[in-house]
Amino acid sequence: MTSASTTGEDVWRAAAPHVLTALVHRYGDFDRCEDAVQEALLAAARQWPVEGLPRDPRAWLVTVASRRLIDGWRADRARAAREELAAARTPTDAWLAPAADQVVDGSDGSGGSGDGDDSLALLLLCCHPALAAPSQVALTLRAVAGLTTAQIARGFLVPEATMAQRISRAKARLREVGARFAPPPADELPARVAVVAQVLYLTFTEAHTATAGSDLTDPGLAAEALRLTRLLHALVPGDDEVTGLLALLLLTDARRPARTRPDGSLVPLAEQDRALWDGARIAEGVALVEAVLPAGPVGPYQLQAAIAAVHDEAPSAAQTDWAQIDLLYRMLEAVAPGPVVTLNRAVAVAELQGPVAALAMVEPLLAEPGLRRLHRVHAVHGHLLLAAGRPQRAREAFALAASLATSIPEQRYLNGRVADLATPAANTIDPSSI
Repeated sequence: MTSASTTGEDVWRAAAPHVLTALVHRYGDFDRCEDAVQEALLAAARQWPVEGLPRDPRAWLVTVASRRLIDGWRADRARAAREELAAARTPTDAWLAPAADQVVDGSDGSGGSGDGDDSLALLLLCCHPALAAPSQVALTLRAVAGLTTAQIARGFLVPEATMAQRISRAKARLREVGARFAPPPADELPARVAVVAQVLYLTFTEAHTATAGSDLTDPGLAAEALRLTRLLHALVPGDDEVTGLLALLLLTDARRPARTRPDGSLVPLAEQDRALWDGARIAEGVALVEAVLPAGPVGPYQLQAAIAAVHDEAPSAAQTDWAQIDLLYRMLEAVAPGPVVTLNRAVAVAELQGPVAALAMVEPLLAEPGLRRLHRVHAVHGHLLLAAGRPQRAREAFALAASLATSIPEQRYLNGRVADLATPAANTIDPSSI
């Protein structure tokens, strides 16, 4: 892939949620608007590498998508009545979108310079109560975060075809119930905010450690998740879990500059240069945690933020307060139990009680169908086996983890562990470096 095409892809991926927001805001038909945006992105993929980036890529995409949408309406004879109604409601000049190659500045209100409030409104639309929670999350990850169906499927641990059907059904359901691009009623807001928070958490998780590709992180996607979380926090400043989520994202993203070497390879937490961590983000995140925790009741995002704060405030890996982290994970298990929480707590237990105690927590997880193909379970297992003085078993676990990992930096890191253990000089490794 050329650098030019890479730049174009970065631009249209960043612009896609705003373009979809503009179209939904204007035309109201989510399903058709998303199809039109996809067609515009395909047009950009064909034209931009040849003709160069337009002066205003977002306005270009809005223009092309609008034209595709309108052409589709006009070609659909079975929907002639709907087209007539839409035409009556829309100013004539709004239907006459300029040609794709015509210079446009996006100042016509079409969304070319749409703001973040519209992005948040789109999030709330995707979290319509007519949809089941998994469909809400999947649809918003696709429409707002710009993740591919394959990326979303990996996050849900389901086949890509299953996820594609789920997203398709979600769009059809929104059409059936006549969901509108408008602020939700006050009584629906708390439930929708909870789903939006989950979507933003999953989006940031994908950005923090990409499930596939050659880069460990996706800074652009992380920035978008942070931006939207700030908007959500501004919308509901009294929601303690949203405050906790914002703190968690800040404290986690603060470590990003130290997570990779110049060649893009992964740097484990224990080996990171903490001088590279973003002190301003850590300070902001810690302040949010300290403000919200005493208010109670404490939720999962607040607890995860508190754990992240303990890591971020430790002067070194060796000086990490593992007892406090273990306590926080115990509290997290009480309010939001799950195998991933147990897996993470096992790392703290290894530091406090030794690897044997941690192995007793992790090995039952290996039998769970939903976790067998999760590479991180086997990676943690490998680190604990190595710390327990069982290098051959550790090597097997690392090899299995590498075979399951879909991120190239993680594959290389895990294959490096396998290679290290192929030599007689191999010795133990700190499980906190996972």
